[in-house]
Amino acid sequence: MPQQIKEKLLTSANPYFPVPIRLTRSVMETDDKQLKSLWFEFVNEEQAFSYSPGQFCQLSIMDIGEAPFGIASSPDEKGLLFTVNRLGTVTTALHQLAEGDTIGIRGPLGNRYPTDLAIGKDILIVSGGYAFTTLRSLFLYLTAPQRRKDYGKITILYGVRNPGLFLYKNELEEWKDQENVEVHLTIDKACEGWDGYVGLVPNVLRDIHPESKNTAVFVCGPPIMLKFTFPVFNELGFSPEMVFTSLEMRMKCGIGKCGRCNIAHKYICQDGPVFSLKELNSLLKD
Repeated sequence: MPQQIKEKLLTSANPYFPVPIRLTRSVMETDDKQLKSLWFEFVNEEQAFSYSPGQFCQLSIMDIGEAPFGIASSPDEKGLLFTVNRLGTVTTALHQLAEGDTIGIRGPLGNRYPTDLAIGKDILIVSGGYAFTTLRSLFLYLTAPQRRKDYGKITILYGVRNPGLFLYKNELEEWKDQENVEVHLTIDKACEGWDGYVGLVPNVLRDIHPESKNTAVFVCGPPIMLKFTFPVFNELGFSPEMVFTSLEMRMKCGIGKCGRCNIAHKYICQDGPVFSLKELNSLLKD
């Protein structure tokens, strides 16, 4: 490749070409050591991008590969946060990074959680497992001082298999002390020392019975959780137009070229990953 063309690719907003980011800090989140939070900064600040809660990026490591991850940091925070579940080659390599190591990033990709539609409403955030990442971004965005007055009561319901699998444990405790915020944590089975809810997310959602009137719902979780939680929203009277979920787990190339993330006539990476329940119901019928 001629040098002048290569230099142009490196400095342009080419969606195929990653820009370098550097690891600044890492934290092991869970007792099983499967989930690790990685904080990055841009090597070249002029290549930094703005983003919104709900969007995702492609992280790449030379000679290993590339994989998509939802952005867990808030746009108001310094740096980029990704919480990575160690499952395969790329995620294992990300877990093994040392502070100062450099990788590539493409993004931001996809649409965002429609926070503008939620202005003036109460907020319900529902999650299970490690899907809480982009919902962390959303909560911090909504509760930033310059925006907090735009939203009403914020209720969080977050479930995992056991207490050692909660993400962002210290932050969850801090959020409980915020005014007009409720945090409900649940585990699948009772265990010694746990005094919170016990039960699957759909069942606990029925128990806490959040107010559905004038409420926007943001939900993200494993497919089995979503399958049994969506009907509960209907039971409790939530409007499908105001229930939003992210399908980021289906991401592949991120820019609509590989055709592997389609549902009916939609590409999740271009039309999503955030959809309303009303949209999903229509797509599933198709």
